[in-house]
Amino acid sequence: MTGERIEDRARRLIEEGFGHGRREILDELMAPDVVEHQRGNASGIDGAKAVVGQLHRWMSDFELTVEDLALAGDVVWTRNRGRGVNTGPVMGNPPTGRPVQVDVFDVLRFRDGRVVEHWGVADQLGLLLQLGLFGRQAAAPAAGPAGAPAPGPTTPAH
Repeated sequence: MTGERIEDRARRLIEEGFGHGRREILDELMAPDVVEHQRGNASGIDGAKAVVGQLHRWMSDFELTVEDLALAGDVVWTRNRGRGVNTGPVMGNPPTGRPVQVDVFDVLRFRDGRVVEHWGVADQLGLLLQLGLFGRQAAAPAAGPAGAPAPGPTTPAH
């Protein structure tokens, strides 16, 4: 390992590797058998590279920036901000052309200068809402008559 600190390696991995789509950075900074704990993502370097590809297919101008970083022994914690314009299909939905900004929290455990374990939480609901792919975009329902609760969902009669 070079004299580079693990927090600097984490920042390079996130911003250059994932943010700029430079997959060779993943080869340099991640163990080939990295264990992935983020739901839906495969372990191993190929799983990480698949995530990079997916992000850049969803948003051709995707970038990921480390906003905050904390170090505890061999573990780096980051709060990141992902930004881009949706130019590719997301989860089977056609591109919307809408700009998005999503917060992502990552925890990276290092050994010998490489990431050997990763936990991540991306604001997927926020992404879907910004793209108009989940929920109603209208304002909350108006209140009913004075003192009565606002109308709620109804269930069909059996």
